Amino acid sequence: MPNRTKKKIEAYTDKYSKICREKNFIDSSLYEIYGVKRGLRDKTGKGVLAGITNISLIQSSEEIEGKSVPCDGKLFYRGYNIFDLVKGFVNDKRFGFEETAYLLLFGMLPAKEQLAGFQEILSACRYLPKNFVRDVVMKAPSKDIINSMTKSILTLTSYDERVADLSLSNVLRQCLTLISIFPMLAVYGYHAYNHYGCNDSFYIHRPVDKLSTAENILIMLRPDRKYTDLEARVLDVALVLHMEHGGGNNSTFTTRVVSSSGSDTYSVIAAALSSLKGPKHGGANNKVVEMVRDIKSNVADIKDEEEVRRYLCKILNKEAFDRTGLIYGMGHAVYSISDPRALIFRGFVEKLADAKDRKSDFELYSMIERIAPEVIAKERPIYKGVSANVDFYSGFVYSMLGIPLELYTPMFAIARIVGWSAHRLEELINADKIVRPAYKSVVALKEYRDINER
Repeated sequence: MPNRTKKKIEAYTDKYSKICREKNFIDSSLYEIYGVKRGLRDKTGKGVLAGITNISLIQSSEEIEGKSVPCDGKLFYRGYNIFDLVKGFVNDKRFGFEETAYLLLFGMLPAKEQLAGFQEILSACRYLPKNFVRDVVMKAPSKDIINSMTKSILTLTSYDERVADLSLSNVLRQCLTLISIFPMLAVYGYHAYNHYGCNDSFYIHRPVDKLSTAENILIMLRPDRKYTDLEARVLDVALVLHMEHGGGNNSTFTTRVVSSSGSDTYSVIAAALSSLKGPKHGGANNKVVEMVRDIKSNVADIKDEEEVRRYLCKILNKEAFDRTGLIYGMGHAVYSISDPRALIFRGFVEKLADAKDRKSDFELYSMIERIAPEVIAKERPIYKGVSANVDFYSGFVYSMLGIPLELYTPMFAIARIVGWSAHRLEELINADKIVRPAYKSVVALKEYRDINER
């Protein structure tokens, strides 16, 4: 495009973006006047009921003497406490991703034979069409790997003769396929970008059928295909903890909204990915890592709690880091006292930090986790408690595993595709109406004027 044309477009958009802002501004007091819950949640974080699910349960409060009282967060997958699920497969030295995926999709814990059969099917589905990597993944690679994955997923519609078939068996086939190939699309998309965008070496390692999802991610990502057992098991736990989190989170709600319209599986999952990549949702983990790096660069003694506290105050007051006023990894839409996923993850993070000689970094994360809620409570009016969420530690884990920053949110997607699939299946089985919430219009009525009179 000629520079003259670019400048003309920029001048136009600069001018009309100001008009757009002026004409679309809504006084925030109107939300209170009309009883509209912003973000479909009230000030205490309680959400508007939009559906019923049998897939997972989140508890952040208890009823005591008729009053709702905040409690330590609890998360259940199909009725099973996440603590018990993780403890079960960790103690038995099993990888948990496949077992937990079976539970979420089919509503029951698999017996050994059922798990083996499920793992076999996932391996069979771990297949991309001929020349797909060359013709799709490697074409126009992007630093934004979620966009790369979205492109690949939508392109897969051209290879599926039953793309629009909404029969349960066909949708299940499509979901199992996407669950199986998400790691390939993410890692291969990164390698394409790393080669063409960063001028680094290019290699494609194929997954190994009998290995777990976590092991295959590390094999495909690393030049030497090597990994330690601890590395694979910590990554496996991370995937399980990110796998599902109720129907109300933004990307899962997107899954159900688009599914309710009758759209195909590939379009539904592409929409969910687009939701997940936002920094207010799945894109938060890389912001935590960037924030901690910034703290280490600007605080003279990272072991001095008062120095760290003062710098966190600067971040909160938009005087430091990215000046958004956010301490990333802190707070959650539902949890107040604690996020159970963060509590579970913390112990595994510490073990990996010891193995990777990153103990001092872990101590800094622990300090921030402890004092950030105090800083936030002092500086901001809050309506419920603030605690570390699972993304506070996940980016740190990925950095210790040598996973590049560009793949942090895709790692979340590799896990959450299971939850999305379960919710899509539940929506198709039970819902018969398109999701269509109401909006209160406050537009002023006007008389139409002929174009010559405007």
